[in-house]
Amino acid sequence: MSATSMSVMIALGAFSGIFGIVYVFLMTRYKERIAMIERGVDASIFVSNNKSISPTLKFGMLFVGIALGIIIGDVMHQFYGLSKGTSFLSMVFLFGGLSLVINFFIERKLADQ
Repeated sequence: MSATSMSVMIALGAFSGIFGIVYVFLMTRYKERIAMIERGVDASIFVSNNKSISPTLKFGMLFVGIALGIIIGDVMHQFYGLSKGTSFLSMVFLFGGLSLVINFFIERKLADQ
């Protein structure tokens, strides 16, 4: 098997796996909701009362944190001699996690208002 066909097979496998997981999740949720409606359960449980901020803020902060992690990881590699894998991976996780923690505090502060 050539390298090109192997990479195509891996890509197809990854996409079909992701599709399968999403399909099973959505179908299970649908069947669960239909069963609850047939039993006469109040439909208000499907509506979230969460006053949460749009997920756009969370994803935006996460991506900015990851980008900062990549930049700082490169600086650590260039100027401090850390190995490339260690510096990039540790900084991406560090700044990505910090951005999510900051997002938590921002959402909690906005929810208290």
